[in-house]
Amino acid sequence: MKSKKDPPQGKGSVSRRGFIRGVGVSGGALGLVSTSVPAAAQGAGAMGPGPVPVTLRINGQTKNVTVEPRVTLLDALRNHLDMTGAKRVCDRGTCGACTVIMNGKVVYACSVLAVDAQGKDIQTIEGLGQGGRTHPVAAAFVRHDAQQCGYCTPGFVMAAKGLLDRNPNVRTEAEVEQALGGNLCRCGTYVGVRKAVLDAAREMKTRGGRNA
Repeated sequence: MKSKKDPPQGKGSVSRRGFIRGVGVSGGALGLVSTSVPAAAQGAGAMGPGPVPVTLRINGQTKNVTVEPRVTLLDALRNHLDMTGAKRVCDRGTCGACTVIMNGKVVYACSVLAVDAQGKDIQTIEGLGQGGRTHPVAAAFVRHDAQQCGYCTPGFVMAAKGLLDRNPNVRTEAEVEQALGGNLCRCGTYVGVRKAVLDAAREMKTRGGRNA
């Protein structure tokens, strides 16, 4: 005896109950297929080139590491060479916390592959100063309280050194502001940073040259 709720069925027609039952069965089958995909994927090994030997010249010394070609200079410094001065913050070439100097040019270490940095002269904040003396830029940052949390400070110091290497005669805060526009400070110590750079410029001229 048919239920009063079911409409009359003609030839080839499908009842609501039959339709729902069919959807449930097909959905279960799709579920079985979809759950089997990750298992197959897990069985496959990682794709891509493996680690390769990389030779870097950092602060006048040769450093050898073995890293995958996709590893950035920043990660090579921090994770393989225990040089943690350059900080990893945005990892997108935006904040400047990972700034280093490469072949005399200020660059973001997070935006350079370690394999591409081979054969280049790399300077990091660990290499500033000579004979145990604090570099004039770093000393000026301390005098002018140009840091609060300090996380962005190494990048600012390296960017400032790069500026003074290129233009030791910088005289105005506007020049400093423009040159350090690629470095961001969450604490907002920009006034102290600009004064510190100008102070360092005067001190370095007094000493009669650059202090690597």
